[in-house]
Amino acid sequence: MKLAFSANAYLRFPFECAVERIASFGYEGLELLADVPHAWPAGLLPETKRAIVAAMNKHKLGFSNVNAFMMNAIADRRQPYWHPSFIEPDVHYRRTRIDHTKRALELCAELGAPHITTEPGGPLAPGQSRSEGIDLFVEALKPLAEHAHHLGVMLLIEPEPDLLVETTDQYLEIAERLNAPSIGLNFDVGHAYCVAEDIPAAIAKLSAHIKHYHFEDIAATRVHHHLVPGSGAIDFKPIVDAIVKTRYDGWITVELYPYLDDPDSAAERAFEVLKPLINPSSNTK
Repeated sequence: MKLAFSANAYLRFPFECAVERIASFGYEGLELLADVPHAWPAGLLPETKRAIVAAMNKHKLGFSNVNAFMMNAIADRRQPYWHPSFIEPDVHYRRTRIDHTKRALELCAELGAPHITTEPGGPLAPGQSRSEGIDLFVEALKPLAEHAHHLGVMLLIEPEPDLLVETTDQYLEIAERLNAPSIGLNFDVGHAYCVAEDIPAAIAKLSAHIKHYHFEDIAATRVHHHLVPGSGAIDFKPIVDAIVKTRYDGWITVELYPYLDDPDSAAERAFEVLKPLINPSSNTK
């Protein structure tokens, strides 16, 4: 397994600076944010793409994932991460999310990243039933799954508290309806803790679907607020042990976007806590 850090904690830094800092702490990879200010696909110039690749190569980092969940560029007044969602009642606004995801998939393939992650359907609108939301979500993802397949990348759904798909069982419901080899699961450990999943059991059950992990800590209250690993209530050792048992050899990305004021300290501390668990024979920096 390889440890990466999400650049969404470095929104106040140029991408090249974020790469240098993340690499300096010992991470092997970086999760690229397909959003402002780093890599908003709709406005990404060829020279910017080349600069992204050059920075990654210079510091010997791999792309762990392309995060297409956040859409700060749209600046929806309700919430800048979830909206517009795949289940917006307005078909034209819903199209904004679909088109963004399509572009993110193309960027992922162009950069040689393995997959993108996306939001799990957004919150239900007033008067919108869960069955209506699921139907809209599946309808939106079908052509995107086909597009991902043609590009040779994967589209990973990330369950999240208070959105349409909150749990791994709900993910399975969607995955079964889509029945597409390009659809997978981004297992966010913090989100799973928030909804009181038995995390080791869920990892064992979903091992064939899990293509990427997000790690962050959560307080004992189970309130959805990302914390630096080691500062919350999650015991990461049995989780890592469960992952090892599945023979997963991909990326684990630390996602700490609330730490915009001091991403360096968050990244360094997370590495110090997690690296000995993921690779006990290694020494942290």
